[in-house]
Amino acid sequence: MHRIARLDQRYVWHPFTQMRDWLRREPIVIVRGQGAMLEDAQGHRYLDANSSIWTNLHGHNHPQLNAALRRQLGRIAHCSALGLANEPASRLAEKLVQAVNAPFRQPATGNPSNRRQPPGIPTPSRNPELSKVFFSDDGSTAMEATLKLAYEYSRRTGRCRRPRFLSLGGGYHGDTLGAVALGHIDLFHQAWKGLLFKTDRVMAPHCYRCPFNRAKPERADAREYRRCHWECVERVETACARQRRRGEPYAGFVFEPLVQGAAGLIAQPQGWLARVARIVRSHGTLLIADEVLTGFGRATPAAGQRWFASHGEGVQPDLMALAKGLTGGYLPMAATLTTQAVFDAFLGEYDEFKTFFHGHSYTGNPLGAAAALANLELLSRPSTQRARQTVETTLRESLSDLWTLPNVGDIRQQGCVAGIELVRDWRTRRPFALREQAGIRVCETMARHGVLTRPIGNVIVLMPPYCATTAQVRRMVRALRKAVQEVLGSV
Repeated sequence: MHRIARLDQRYVWHPFTQMRDWLRREPIVIVRGQGAMLEDAQGHRYLDANSSIWTNLHGHNHPQLNAALRRQLGRIAHCSALGLANEPASRLAEKLVQAVNAPFRQPATGNPSNRRQPPGIPTPSRNPELSKVFFSDDGSTAMEATLKLAYEYSRRTGRCRRPRFLSLGGGYHGDTLGAVALGHIDLFHQAWKGLLFKTDRVMAPHCYRCPFNRAKPERADAREYRRCHWECVERVETACARQRRRGEPYAGFVFEPLVQGAAGLIAQPQGWLARVARIVRSHGTLLIADEVLTGFGRATPAAGQRWFASHGEGVQPDLMALAKGLTGGYLPMAATLTTQAVFDAFLGEYDEFKTFFHGHSYTGNPLGAAAALANLELLSRPSTQRARQTVETTLRESLSDLWTLPNVGDIRQQGCVAGIELVRDWRTRRPFALREQAGIRVCETMARHGVLTRPIGNVIVLMPPYCATTAQVRRMVRALRKAVQEVLGSV
């Protein structure tokens, strides 16, 4: 066993990992990366098929991101945001505000730009302008700040005396306690139930497993052949109306736009978000978008030139949480964007104590902000848009070959994100029991074929960095196909 692997097994406790299983085999020790490739301590090379847990946008060891960090290191690596400002964070806040509002700017003539809604999708009303940025460290802390801002804003403005939140079944918004309270995945959250405040949930639009979908299984994304009457949307209407009858609306509706990550890459049917946004806003509730996974082009078609999944259906939330890809996968940094109205609710005289009493030691740190600025510049390039288009198109074309496998039940792709759900029999949608570790075993076999990713239960994640070539994306899918055949071929 490599010496670093021995050190790891002796001292390191890994997240979301059953350590008894971890200690049974030698772990892969990553020592370097280049583009979409990773190399371990034994000299083996792998394709990074999940962008290093959904964070890396442009590949590893990127020259522009490296240069941005070196330049900032020559100035200052860290300074406090409590009572001090710094140039990279200030410039980054400006760029984020510009980027998040760009699709909704009023043209010189005609209607606002959200008139470009796809046919048949209602346009959400009262899309606000996001004008303020609160920096934090990661997706959990971004959601924690979002939650506190929405709670206190609703209370101070008299919208709610006892603010309450609504979120989706299968939702995951981080591991700090406030974020956990917003989530509804029993496997992750049940253990902490005694520590949490109560939130309400409504069913997620999971077409493949929806009890209202009357369509029989087909060899296609379940969103394409579903037969329903938008019962999932009706549940949101019912929940909002019930809460309003109790005397006050929900303080916020929390959602992952277009695709729910930790739920199993559950891609939402076209039109769901726009419909729900109109309902929620009609009941006086804030829209809170968790774009930690979906932001910066992950879940939006490259051709649309949109960076944020909410904008894919013309929705501008009242609060938006960003992290993961913010720095291109280089450093932990996050941001919560919100409106002038929310910001104003915290203004007052010193002794009124209306300050937002929340913060982090590394809030707005110059190194992270410098990497994020370089990342935004890369995203703005036409070459990056073309690269995203290549990944998206190649992924869609290659994944179509997997429908011939009897253990592939559903393939859900949204932009450059894909989830492949493994089942015992596609004709019945019968799932594998978690104890069978079907997803884990398939991913372990993929690693032996030179491709690294991590499953969500029985769903295999493919999320290549934008720099991945056509050949590399095809190789990722081929490795998945081989692994499914080798592991589940006799099922």
